[in-house]
Amino acid sequence: MVRLDKETWKANYFTKLIQLLDEYPKCFIVGVDNVGSKQMQQIRQSLRSSGVLLMGKNTMIRKAIKGHMQTNPSLDNVMNHIRGNVGFVFTKDDLVEVRDKILENKVKAPARAGALAPLDVKIPPQNTGLGPEKTSFFQALQIPTKISKGTIEILNEIHLIKKDEKVGASEAALLNMLNISPFTYGLVIRQVYDSGTIFSPDILDITNEDLIAKFMNGLRNVAAISLEIGYPTLASAPHSIVNALKNMIAISIETDYDFKEAELAKEYIKDPSKFAAAAPAASSGGGGGSPAKESKKEEKKEESEEEDDDMGFGLFD
Repeated sequence: MVRLDKETWKANYFTKLIQLLDEYPKCFIVGVDNVGSKQMQQIRQSLRSSGVLLMGKNTMIRKAIKGHMQTNPSLDNVMNHIRGNVGFVFTKDDLVEVRDKILENKVKAPARAGALAPLDVKIPPQNTGLGPEKTSFFQALQIPTKISKGTIEILNEIHLIKKDEKVGASEAALLNMLNISPFTYGLVIRQVYDSGTIFSPDILDITNEDLIAKFMNGLRNVAAISLEIGYPTLASAPHSIVNALKNMIAISIETDYDFKEAELAKEYIKDPSKFAAAAPAASSGGGGGSPAKESKKEEKKEESEEEDDDMGFGLFD
C-alpha cells in the first residue's frame, strides 16, 4: 500500500470529517484515554453496523470544523468540547442503543503508578498467599495483617486508592502482587451532539415516564398558584369548576333551590340510613362477625364488668 504524503493525508482527513458531519446528524464526543490500539479495533468492529468512529489531532479537528462553520454554524457548540484526547462516534441510530454499545467495550487493566484512579479501590479481607518476608511491605502501607498457616492474611477491608487520586508505586505493586486488575478502560462519552444541540450524556437516561412526572408536577404547581391568587388558567379551570359546584350544592342544601347535581346530597341528608346501606358491604371484607354476634359479645363484656364491680374489693385488699 502506497503511503500518502502528509499534505494529501491531511486533505483527505478534512474531507472525511466534513463529510461525516454533513451526513450524520448525531454524534458522541468521546474520551479515549488509556485505550490501546487493539481495543480501538474491537470498538470499531462492534460499531460497524451502527456508527463510524473517527479519531484525530485536536488542531486538525478544530481547523476542519472552523472551515465548515459557515455552512453549519451550529458546529460552534462542538468546538468548545475539543479538549484532551477525544474522538467522534457518528451515528444515525438510536442514541441510547449506540451509547450502550460504546460502554460495553471495556477491558480490565492493572493499576499503573502515576495514573489517575477512575474509581475507588478496596481490598477485601483475604489470605494473600504471600510469604512472611512481605510483612514489611504491608506495614509500610499501614495494612493490618497476621500470619496464618505460613502466609500473610489481611484482617480488614482496606480502602487502598481513592477515586481521582494518583496511584502510588507501592499501591500499584501491591495490586499486581495480589493479581488484582481494578480498573476498566474504554471510550468515555463526554458530550452528545444531535442536530445542532449539544448536551450531557446523562440526559439519555431520562425516560418518557420521567418527563410525564415532571410535567404533571409543574402542572399541579401552576394550578395551585392560579387558585391561590384567583387567576384562572387551563390548569386551574377544572379545580375551579369543582369548587364552584361544591359551593352551589352547599347553598342548595341550605335553601329551597334545587338542581340535578344537588338532589343526591339532599336525599342523603333527609335519609341518613342511605349512608348505612353501604356500610355492611365495606365492612364485610374485614373478617368481622355478624351484628347479632357482636351485640352478644358486648352484652357478655358488660356483664363481666358488672360482676367485677359487684365484688367491692380489689385484689390486694
